[in-house]
Amino acid sequence: MAAPLELFCWKGNWGLPSVNTECLIVLAYARFAGVPLKLHKTANPWGSPTGVLPALKTRQDESFSQPSKIIIEFRKQKYNADFDLSAKEGADTLAFISLVEEKLVPALIYALWVDPKNYVEVTRRWHGDNIPFPLNFFLPHRMQRQQLGRLRLIKGDESLEAGEEVEKELYRDAQECMNLLSQRLGSSKFFFGDSPSSLDAHVFGHLAPLLKIKLPCARLQQHLSSLDNLTRFCSNILTLYFPNELNDATPRKLSPQPESSEVDSEPNKRRKQLLSLVFALGAMLSYALLTGIVAVEHVPAVEEDNDMQETQGIAGGTPGEDEE
Repeated sequence: MAAPLELFCWKGNWGLPSVNTECLIVLAYARFAGVPLKLHKTANPWGSPTGVLPALKTRQDESFSQPSKIIIEFRKQKYNADFDLSAKEGADTLAFISLVEEKLVPALIYALWVDPKNYVEVTRRWHGDNIPFPLNFFLPHRMQRQQLGRLRLIKGDESLEAGEEVEKELYRDAQECMNLLSQRLGSSKFFFGDSPSSLDAHVFGHLAPLLKIKLPCARLQQHLSSLDNLTRFCSNILTLYFPNELNDATPRKLSPQPESSEVDSEPNKRRKQLLSLVFALGAMLSYALLTGIVAVEHVPAVEEDNDMQETQGIAGGTPGEDEE
């Protein structure tokens, strides 16, 4: 018997099968289409075949990382959640997915990764608590930079930063998108009747985190809560297709942040931070040496003075390589 498809995705919390939107899209589509999967839930993207999550490993040892490419591979394997859609429904699917990408995605990026309070109190804390050491020292910040760069690219503004005006514009577009999705869904169970499709997977993947994750700044969540059919839509998918996650829906507590008075009164705080940083850098360097990311090159001694001076000049002028 051939080995099953293997899916690597971010693990879940708050009653969600995954905390990541793209992973939720792939997981939902796989459940809708009945894809047999060997599932690896993790908080270490470097442990996936592509170095990012989600990632699909096929029976032929091919790897795919983008949700669209993963869904195409599912369809090649004869697992197609859109098989019964008409041409018009297929066109509607593309139109609404484009609407979500244009109007809703920027607001979600802002709410989870750019809004200072939400990022510090929820997003960074969850990733810091769950990503293995020593990656948790730098990966959350690196991911935030990537998400901010993605938002700037979508909006065409290289100088975009957190701010009240930016937030108003992004949230206004997102609320408009949610209203249109609510109107299209109406009283139906799914967007095209009684059977879920790729559109349902995309909408669920973007709305379920808003429904479940408890954010301090919750304007988007409040608007979603006012749209009963969309909240019911997300809850029904969780109940029907991810019952195990609902049975374990108690949120895992994030590490508490100490009060400022406690921090100020701790005499060894700076020393502990320095020791932690030194240890983390040492562990990262050891990992890089063991995996071959960094190599130590032996330079033979040069006897003649002129040759020695020339060699020193080249070594001192060699630029370092930037590595992500």
